Amino acid sequence: MSDFYLFQDTRKCIGCHACEVQCKANKGLPPGPKPSQIVPVGPKMVGEHPRASFVFMHCFHCEKPWCVDACPTGAMQKREKDGIVFVEADLCVGCKACISACPWGAPQWHRESRKVVKCDFCMDRVDQGLQPACVTVCITHCLSFGESNAMTQVRRQRHARSVAALDDNAF
Repeated sequence: MSDFYLFQDTRKCIGCHACEVQCKANKGLPPGPKPSQIVPVGPKMVGEHPRASFVFMHCFHCEKPWCVDACPTGAMQKREKDGIVFVEADLCVGCKACISACPWGAPQWHRESRKVVKCDFCMDRVDQGLQPACVTVCITHCLSFGESNAMTQVRRQRHARSVAALDDNAF
């Protein structure tokens, strides 16, 4: 597991895709590969009204990443200092073994370069103390990024506030 965690509050996401677009722009990617993407869920009926939600999918930077184990050239790597999983493009031969190995679909094929790309939490930005590009453009502030322990606390606080709001509305 990475030292970092990217959390999405699905109740706030409106599916605008700004995060997805900014990710691609930051990486200079053409149409096609999406290292992070918004996946619509629904619509489904909630009471008498149709509702949809949106899930932000990105690399989970697994503790024991299958993509790293599957890579025959060592192009897919996990940083020791913080657990970020990334692609060393110079070593990638485009065999797509990592794409097949990842159950989450995080590694994506870049047709023009004939190499794999994936979410690396914008590690160049993280190394400068900045947030990943996707987080910086989220207009509803549904994306949060930080150290894993701190983000767990953020999730707990959000849940506690939502439970308290439900209790307040019960009376």
